[in-house]
Amino acid sequence: MIRTVGRGLLAGAAGTTALNVVTYADMALRGRPTSSAPETTVSRLADLVGRPVPGDDEHRGNRLSGLGALSGLLVGTGAGAVAAVTRRAGLRLPVWLGGVLTGALVMAATDAPMAGLKVSDPRTWSATDWVSDAVPHLVHGLVTYAAVVAYEDRR
Repeated sequence: MIRTVGRGLLAGAAGTTALNVVTYADMALRGRPTSSAPETTVSRLADLVGRPVPGDDEHRGNRLSGLGALSGLLVGTGAGAVAAVTRRAGLRLPVWLGGVLTGALVMAATDAPMAGLKVSDPRTWSATDWVSDAVPHLVHGLVTYAAVVAYEDRR
């Protein structure tokens, strides 16, 4: 089981890298800024649990930036572990379907807390906003699930 989780984490890391490539390419092509939503989400979660992120404005901002990025890595790699464990448990989906479901899981795991904490309201997003969010998550899911299957085939 530990090897399965480890392989899933590696698959999730590959998917997260692919998500980052698609996201940064979109930023470069459209000239759009980076999102502050991860940092704001982390800040609100920290305040909610009574552990605000410390530091003066500069250091606190830097910490939030790092914690926001780390939270994305945690969700992305964690989704790979979930995909590997569920596949090992017998849920053997075709790559296209497993990829779509894995991408949807990651998208929900990032967007639901933002909506719940009122960082962002998906009901107000434009079609472009939805595409900018959905496409990188879909790519993450497909790469992650394909890697899970490839690692499994190597056993």
